[in-house]
Amino acid sequence: MKKLSLLILALSYFQCAFIPSPVAAQTTPEQVLTTARRVNDYFMKAVPDPTKPTFVKRERPSHLWTRAVYYEGLMALYGIDPRAEYLEYTDRWGAFHQWTPRDGVRTLDADNQCCGQTYLDRYRMTEDPKMMEHVKENLDYQMTTKVGAWTWVDAIQMAMPVYTKMYRITGDSRYADHAMKMYTWTRDTLAGGLFNKKEGLWWRDKDYVPPYCEADGSNCYWSRGCGWAYVAIIKAMEDFSARPMSKEIRRHYRLLQKDFCKMSKALLRCQRADGLWNPSLLCPTNYGGKELTGSALFLCGMSWGIRNGLLSARRYRTACDRAWNTMVADCVHPDGFLGYVQGTGKEPASAQPVTRDRHPDFEDFGTGCFLLGAAEYYRLISTTGNTGTTEITGTTEITGTTETF
Repeated sequence: MKKLSLLILALSYFQCAFIPSPVAAQTTPEQVLTTARRVNDYFMKAVPDPTKPTFVKRERPSHLWTRAVYYEGLMALYGIDPRAEYLEYTDRWGAFHQWTPRDGVRTLDADNQCCGQTYLDRYRMTEDPKMMEHVKENLDYQMTTKVGAWTWVDAIQMAMPVYTKMYRITGDSRYADHAMKMYTWTRDTLAGGLFNKKEGLWWRDKDYVPPYCEADGSNCYWSRGCGWAYVAIIKAMEDFSARPMSKEIRRHYRLLQKDFCKMSKALLRCQRADGLWNPSLLCPTNYGGKELTGSALFLCGMSWGIRNGLLSARRYRTACDRAWNTMVADCVHPDGFLGYVQGTGKEPASAQPVTRDRHPDFEDFGTGCFLLGAAEYYRLISTTGNTGTTEITGTTEITGTTETF
């Protein structure tokens, strides 16, 4: 029986790993930007007043995590398309909520802290203290409490970049150190550690660690859950490298770089033949099919990794090109609506079926994920062109070399 399970697992890997031979991308930076604008314009027209609460089964304030992820994407879009209306839309939202985390400055819930990422991005642009003061108060309070608050993998994306952005702004290493204490507790301690270092992927929470597995014997790794961790890692690395690195910050960076490269190798291996990823990364039979949010987050991370010299363009560029081309062809509707977005949940079975025409319960976070991927892919092809060749411009001072898997 054990040998049979191993054989099934190997066949599952093979099925996930089979990717057609490379085809040079035909997309231009201008085409990427046009598509990103179309997707964002759809959302801004659908939600003209960003201060209004959402209502999905019940009313929630508009600085909940789903909207905060949208604003992460909007800030990424602004980075490549600096339009005043993006900042006006952001500032109406932030000012309405008094630039405060959801549930106030004493919240310990990572979901409630996610909005702080955009508040701090705006602070860096304006140096307006009101955009930062309540976020700082919240983090200072949390650092006096226990470390073990991130009990699900999504929390790493929701909250770790808030800490690392605060470190980037202030230079106070306490924020970086605490972020890494929280990260490593989730990575190594919670339920024996949510990061499977051997397979390079994350279990979503304590309910999915072994002996939980899919029907084919593979471990259950939720696509978007792994995507959250993947993007959080690159955000933290970017913040750490924005300042001269102390010995301790350098150590933090190296750990994240190691995890990033392991994840990249694993994700490349299980990319679908069409360029996207299944909701259950290693199991194409359990709710297998196209899914946008995880795919967009993986595109974001891989594009960033190539551009910053951590991933080999020879191995990863085709994966990025194929992911983008399929996202645009299969997921983006003419009016900018996004299909194949898995709604809120915690596992492959959540919010099924995931189809091209079905509206998810919340549209905002799917748009945010798409914009994160689009912005990094835009930067990648603006640097390297659309031929798949690379000219690395952002190599890290840690190694100065590309990952060679």
